Amino acid sequence: MPNNLNAAKNEFKLLPPQIDYDPLIRVIGEAHSALGELNGLLRKNILSPALISAPLLTKEAVLSSRIEGTQSTLEDVFEFEAQPKAGESQGRQREVIEIINYRKAINYAMGHLESKSAINRELVKKLQYLLIDPARGPAKERGQLRSNKVYIGIVGTPIEEASYVPPEPGRLPGLLENWEKYLSSNIEKDPLVQIGVAHYQFEAIHPFRDFNGRVGRLLIPLFLYQRQFLSSPLLFISEYFEKNRRDYYDRLRGVTERGDWTAWLRFFLLAVITQSLKTQTAIEKIMEMRERLKTKIVAANSVYAPDILDYLFSSPIVSYASLKNKLKTKNPQTIYNLIEKFVKLGILFEEPGRQRNRVFVFKELLSILR
Repeated sequence: MPNNLNAAKNEFKLLPPQIDYDPLIRVIGEAHSALGELNGLLRKNILSPALISAPLLTKEAVLSSRIEGTQSTLEDVFEFEAQPKAGESQGRQREVIEIINYRKAINYAMGHLESKSAINRELVKKLQYLLIDPARGPAKERGQLRSNKVYIGIVGTPIEEASYVPPEPGRLPGLLENWEKYLSSNIEKDPLVQIGVAHYQFEAIHPFRDFNGRVGRLLIPLFLYQRQFLSSPLLFISEYFEKNRRDYYDRLRGVTERGDWTAWLRFFLLAVITQSLKTQTAIEKIMEMRERLKTKIVAANSVYAPDILDYLFSSPIVSYASLKNKLKTKNPQTIYNLIEKFVKLGILFEEPGRQRNRVFVFKELLSILR
């Protein structure tokens, strides 16, 4: 839980809460409508799901991590995968690795849910395990509930001055059991309200020493995927939370301190609406661009050109080495020639300043993702 996601030291309340639906009816309807439009687009999308999900998922991972204070960018991640920079600091490498781990975690979760398993404590622990770079070491208790009392506040301040004190470690199993039962039930009138409530409760329980925020945000699209609101978990809500970070924390704090579920849920549902529409626009632009470029690459006169184009949608920064690992041909000259053709066609642009280990950027896709 981030430092300014606060709380007074009130008694921790179990789920379900008492929600006043009257002031939320309109925004609930708009959220369902926006999600329905997005899902309709996903269902009729003729592209491979990976062409859409890989770049959008990487963007979500970057923004979810940024809420926690990381500085790595979308370009940093794609460049690291194509050709890591020499002399990159260990801290920056770890940030990038943990962003990449986000994709691994959501792919693991999709397999878990497709086997008809529930969103449960074991899945949550596995996700936290997958997100953390092993180089952080055992002190971070990867995949384990925290064993120590923790508190949120300014570094160095005593617990008495903490802005929030999460529940004691001994209470975590029972609180997560209550959270899990609520999340898998039909007790709430509306499922979008249900995941909004569950997100708050997970952050407040603070079950891990680290990565609570990232795990909690990851569970939102997974819940919508499990409940079949989306045919692919492609609603990435961290962009809205990151852009409205102060409101995000304030609305969560309002639930803790005043029981103000209405303000938090209205904020959450507005995030669902906004990001549903933005994701829909991005997918439409990506689909249009791919159809246009399929025609353009005919000029490359190569059977491998379509494979490179598809690869660029999942990895918009490439190097000779990364393409060699993906293309069926192992002929170095064929790969070099194709790169040069894509540069001449204005699809790829060489990143300046590299004498060796050259990398090339698919700028048009990155501009959509920004």
